[in-house]
Amino acid sequence: MTATPVSPAKRKQILRVIFISLLLDLISFTFILPLFPKLLEFYRNLEPNNSSSLLNRIFHGLNAYKQSFSRPISDRYDIVLLGGALGSLFSFLQAIASPIIGTLSDKYGRRTALLWSMAGNIASVALWVAATDFRTFLASRVVGGLSEGNVQLATAMAADISDDKQRGATMALVGVCFSIAFTFGPALGAALAGIETVVANPFATAASFSLFLIVTETAYLYYYLPETLPASRARPATNSAVLKAGAGERNHMRTNSHTLLNFTHFIFILFFSGMEFSLPFMTYDLFGYTSSQSGRLLGFMGFIASILQGSVTRRLHPLRVVQLGVVACAAAFFTLGQLTTERGLWAAATLLAVTTATVVTGLNSLSSFEAAEGERGGKLGNHRSWGQVGRSCGPLLFCTLYWWAGRDIAYAIGGAGMLGVCAIVFGGLKAPPKSISKG
Repeated sequence: MTATPVSPAKRKQILRVIFISLLLDLISFTFILPLFPKLLEFYRNLEPNNSSSLLNRIFHGLNAYKQSFSRPISDRYDIVLLGGALGSLFSFLQAIASPIIGTLSDKYGRRTALLWSMAGNIASVALWVAATDFRTFLASRVVGGLSEGNVQLATAMAADISDDKQRGATMALVGVCFSIAFTFGPALGAALAGIETVVANPFATAASFSLFLIVTETAYLYYYLPETLPASRARPATNSAVLKAGAGERNHMRTNSHTLLNFTHFIFILFFSGMEFSLPFMTYDLFGYTSSQSGRLLGFMGFIASILQGSVTRRLHPLRVVQLGVVACAAAFFTLGQLTTERGLWAAATLLAVTTATVVTGLNSLSSFEAAEGERGGKLGNHRSWGQVGRSCGPLLFCTLYWWAGRDIAYAIGGAGMLGVCAIVFGGLKAPPKSISKG
């Protein structure tokens, strides 16, 4: 059996479904990001004198960690550190789940895997709605980390319906969803958090709207998303065609090994996520930034990234996209290490917006080129898993360096590490010949 090509009209329809569903998913996901400080503070205040509670035991461990440094670390950062720890836990669980979800999508279909993933997402957000204590909230994050598969499956579906020349532009569409969601989602979540409807859970309004978006997304996918797995478009073929297709699967030409692509993804995210997490500490230390000012800075980055995704990223070859992004990231590291003015901070934020708009999108595209049709979900799941391992370790390692050695040395080491990533990208990665347009 050989796969029937997707018609332009069908491809456009599927891309529309992917875009709308992913946008709903990511807006829902970003609701909680600006709420973490107040949300965790709320749970902490519920049990101020109960030293045996799970939350207070976690804070005790964080304080022991802080006290291991010679320089004092303000108690202001307790909540931020806990938020980072929960983010690391979520990423670690994603690293476990992503390869499994991807492999299951290769076997049972993207649509089936995605709908089961959405069922887990609904359970996760429903737990958040009902989270009147920290244990229930923590359970919601665990369930979410183990079930979230929308991003990687959207990437696999986009690759399923795109030929080699369309791949980069299609992957940029996924990146646009990220940029739009991170520009507007946190602000909407913060606004809804100001509407109190349940005294026992002041964040129930934001959580309920997030649940509404996830349920709407699930219903939309159920009714409008067709199966994109190439095997589902199989048509009868002659014996010679079957043999040829089988040989093609076995002998799929690889320009870059998955090991190299996965390692590049891991090491890039390791440094980038650490710097990303350290920004609120640095802006507070240097300029006394409040949470709202930090939010405006992140919103600016998301806005610039969305413009770049829709204009530059979708037009460049994926390898060039990655090269542009890692150079911008290295420059941002060195700028952040030496800046003394807010103008320098916003210049660095612009460089980070370039990085956000390019690197992960480009690496996803390159990884999809190296995967045969029957293994695409699993390979992209592994690729995402390596990135999530980096995201689970980066904040802890980089902030440890930041407090132990100071801002200048931390960002200098981070910049040196990113130069190492540049060396891999420019010296090790190659452009797949089939992805290069002749005109």
